[in-house]
Amino acid sequence: MKSSLELKLTPAEAADDQLIRVRCAARLKCPVEQVQVVVRRRSVDARKGDPKMVLVIDAYRNEAPPAEARLLDHVPVPNGPRVLIVGAGPAGYFAALELILLGLRPVILERGKDTRARRYDLRNLMQDHLVDVDSNYCFGEGGAGTYSDGKLYTRSDKRGEPMRVLRMLVECGARSDILCDTHPHIGSNKLPGVVENLRATLLRYGAEVHFGQPVSDFLLQDGRLVGVRSPSREFFGEAVILATGHSARDIFELVHRHGLLLEAKPFALGVRIEHPQALIDQIQYRQCPRDPFLPAASYRLATQAEGRGVYSFCMCPGGLIVPAATAPGEIVVNGMSMSGRNSRFANSGMVVEIGPADWAHLGEDPLAAMRLQKQIEQAACAGDQRAPAARLTDYLAGKVSQDLPPSSYVPGLRCGDLDAILPAAVAVSLRAGLEHFGSRLRGFKTEEAIVVGVESRTSSPVRIPRHEVGLFHPQWTNLYPCGEGPGFAGGILSAAMDGQRVARRVAEALVP
Repeated sequence: MKSSLELKLTPAEAADDQLIRVRCAARLKCPVEQVQVVVRRRSVDARKGDPKMVLVIDAYRNEAPPAEARLLDHVPVPNGPRVLIVGAGPAGYFAALELILLGLRPVILERGKDTRARRYDLRNLMQDHLVDVDSNYCFGEGGAGTYSDGKLYTRSDKRGEPMRVLRMLVECGARSDILCDTHPHIGSNKLPGVVENLRATLLRYGAEVHFGQPVSDFLLQDGRLVGVRSPSREFFGEAVILATGHSARDIFELVHRHGLLLEAKPFALGVRIEHPQALIDQIQYRQCPRDPFLPAASYRLATQAEGRGVYSFCMCPGGLIVPAATAPGEIVVNGMSMSGRNSRFANSGMVVEIGPADWAHLGEDPLAAMRLQKQIEQAACAGDQRAPAARLTDYLAGKVSQDLPPSSYVPGLRCGDLDAILPAAVAVSLRAGLEHFGSRLRGFKTEEAIVVGVESRTSSPVRIPRHEVGLFHPQWTNLYPCGEGPGFAGGILSAAMDGQRVARRVAEALVP
């Protein structure tokens, strides 16, 4: 007999599997030998007193938990139509998995390198400030998420089945904890191996994966899309899934050059803020040092300031700030964490919503928002990958810092005037928002914290429209915009679910 139970335990108790069984048996009033448990949900409750772990448990008395069939075993090799997928990020790889399960043959084209080769280019970027335009923190196998913590939280449950994606990730080597944690993550040291296993699964079941193949043009025959061209060869298929991520500016320009509909899309712009992790633990858990069984503390903040939304984005407890530029001459910062989240720093994007009025001076074409994004990133650059930064207290006072505290950002920081980089209206709202957050979290506003510019790749600045039901582009009905780049997802999990959803529509169109 199955019973659903909720236990509130100390962090140490929640890490003891046998104690959990004992507590469940006591609640069920039966011997512990009769009970087996499956933790369905695990979260931290730090609202009052010492933090507690809240577990939602399925407890089975006198029966074993049902075994769940694996999703990626014994899949027939597909023999249906070929489908081209541009981009090997979560949208592209999970679209490919879904196509295989539906009997179609995916051909994946990735401009960058596989995860192993990609690491050398990231090292060159971090240590020598060399930006490879096709292999960096945004481009390459696994997409931007591979080296950006591997956070798997989404609010887009209505768009797909998040648990199905999580189970596939576990089957490819991710820890099973992601199936129950409220805010699951894999970690930038673990996710590359999971991505490699995803690729191996795809290849085992008949997919093709081609690295070093940036798409330079679409191939048309009698006005119909029949394939794509890279600098070295041509690829043909019955449909094209465009899953290129939010930073593929050349793809947006290609779509525009062919006269296809697209539009400028609101996005968010701001800075990365970094604190000592011990300070965030003290603020959230009222503990320093924190209980060793507690995860590194995080936060999520949002407010309205001067008529604009201001909010934290991609918070990385125990993490690092990394350079996310995709071309020389620009500065972009992002955050990442390893699986243990054991860095002594915590960082988060602190961003402000911007809209059409902010790029109206650049014209009315659909790439205006993208051009604004690019201009700001170039303004932040001083010839290398050192990022402009200021102590939080100096920034709030309108000062340029004379020195900076230690930081996790390997390429190095320089004291910079962030007001000279960000649009004036963004700076006004950002300051007001940070002041508000400082009043809510005691200790948040400290000279030990730094703000680093610029956080500009929160989402795509372009939307490529698609049919509401069929998910194809309204002009080319076998072109399927997918994932973050066309503006239909935000993060690993939602992009993966969108890839699955698009793949199902492609299969319905090609194999009715």
